[in-house]
Amino acid sequence: MNVVLWVLQGLLGATFIGAGLMKATQPKEKLPAAMTWTQRRSAGTIKFIGVTEVLGGLGLILPWATDIAPVLTPLAAVGLLVIMLLAIVDHVRAKEYSVIPVNLVLGALALVIAIGRF
Repeated sequence: MNVVLWVLQGLLGATFIGAGLMKATQPKEKLPAAMTWTQRRSAGTIKFIGVTEVLGGLGLILPWATDIAPVLTPLAAVGLLVIMLLAIVDHVRAKEYSVIPVNLVLGALALVIAIGRF
C-alpha cells in the first residue's frame, strides 16, 4: 500500500505543481482557452489558486519524503480535495459539466492519499 500511495502522491503532486505554476506565473490572457473559469475570476484570484496548488503539490511529497512534519502530507491532500470540491461547485454553477470528471478524479486521488496517510 505504501508504494501505491507514493505513486499517487508523485503523480498528483506533479499534476498540481505543474497546473499551479502555470496559473501562478502566466498572465490571465495567456492561460489556455479550455480554462474557461479563468474568465470569471480576477488575475489575483487565479494566481492565488495557482500558488495554493503548488504548495499543496509540494505538501503531498516533501513532508513524507523528508520525514519532517509528515502530518502535513495528509493535510495537503485534504486541502487539495477542498480545492477540487470548490472547483466542482463552480463548474456546476457555470454549467461546465464536461470538466467535472477531471475534478472528481483528482479529488478522489487526494482523498485516497489523505485516508492512506492519516
